[in-house]
Amino acid sequence: MASLHVRNIDDDLVQRLKQRAARHGRSAEAEHREILRQALAQETATPFEELAAEVRRLIAGRQHTPSEALVRESRDER
Repeated sequence: MASLHVRNIDDDLVQRLKQRAARHGRSAEAEHREILRQALAQETATPFEELAAEVRRLIAGRQHTPSEALVRESRDER
């Protein structure tokens, strides 16, 4: 398992975390894990098709350089 270190947390926030953890019968670290788990469980991953459509929308109308031209240019610079 990975470790996560969070720095520069306001003292008030740490105190509130400890109080919340005590109410739930957990350590502050366990409470922190639970808060993260709950917060991320609510997020849904955006399907690739939606992300690709958004990128296409953002770059619509822009001139694009073909990748082979960029590779050739890079090789010529060596």
